[in-house]
Amino acid sequence: MSLKELPGLIDPHVHFRDPGGTHKEDFTTGSEAALAGGIVGIVDMPNNPEPTVSLEALQYKEQIARVKTLCDYGFHFGASPRDNTGEFEKVRDLVAGLKVYMNQTTGDLLIEDDRLIEKVFSVWPKDKPLLVHAEEGTCKRALEMARKTNRRLHICHISLASEIEMIKRAKQEGFPVTCEVTPHHLLLTNEDAVNLGPYGRMKPFLATRTDVEALWENLDSIDMIATDHAPHTKEEKESATPPFGVPGLETAFPLMYSKVVEGKLSLDDLVRLMFEGPKKVFSIKTDNNTFIEIDPDEEYVLTEKDLKTKCGWSAFMGWKLRGRIKRVTIRSSLVFENGQVLVKPGFGQPLSYR
Repeated sequence: MSLKELPGLIDPHVHFRDPGGTHKEDFTTGSEAALAGGIVGIVDMPNNPEPTVSLEALQYKEQIARVKTLCDYGFHFGASPRDNTGEFEKVRDLVAGLKVYMNQTTGDLLIEDDRLIEKVFSVWPKDKPLLVHAEEGTCKRALEMARKTNRRLHICHISLASEIEMIKRAKQEGFPVTCEVTPHHLLLTNEDAVNLGPYGRMKPFLATRTDVEALWENLDSIDMIATDHAPHTKEEKESATPPFGVPGLETAFPLMYSKVVEGKLSLDDLVRLMFEGPKKVFSIKTDNNTFIEIDPDEEYVLTEKDLKTKCGWSAFMGWKLRGRIKRVTIRSSLVFENGQVLVKPGFGQPLSYR
């Protein structure tokens, strides 16, 4: 067995459900799933049942993460429909970015008032990314608002041909916009959603084959891959009102590495999308003694035993994957080897921003 060394991966978009939803996931189980997927640093989103929309809420979440997390961690702050712009200056140096929910999804942070959205964009510091959940027409609105207020815009989980075309055009015009795509939006379509039932229900919804092809064709205009790891229990997913979201930390790398083997993208592309892109966009400091080792030749079929996430399922169950994560080293310490976590909760450190 000859192992291949790669940089430790960074996932800038996870939902660890802690605090407020720890029956689905918490900072320990979520970071264990991250290590199993070769991810050494995560950035947690603010739309918890107890949302991260004040300095106090951010400090409380950090206190929890400090004692529970196995990998390195950071946070995005949340814009609130109840106008929390007075908090922005207090938290600017403590977070990777500000998340603005312009479409309905999990949580209570949807902002529909254009005047408040403009205020949020205007007050948030120019030097920090402003992330949006903004689908199709709302994506256009977000781009227009970012132009009007001269802000750095990052568009989360793009899924449509129309979205990547808008973003590509804005980039060509020199506007500072970046974007991310999830593995599930690159690998699944609305046809798969029918077969997956509630386990294929997420926001944005899975799109058409034409949309998926457009994302692949424009991969060079996409800045990063993010999992949007959003676990829910099987009971919740099989209820009369299944919530939005799918897990993805353990599967993101092997899914995408399998596409490297198929020739759909290069290994350099994969490193750009899962390490260099998030590092650059969110100004994350990294350590040369942090890396992962993979077995590039190992093939395996995904089963529950491969999953560390508390929710215990994946939209990719039964898929044949290539490139198993064998070892993860963080700051010179071996933290994961052959499926086993070797450090205790609290090993993870806060991400630093340049």
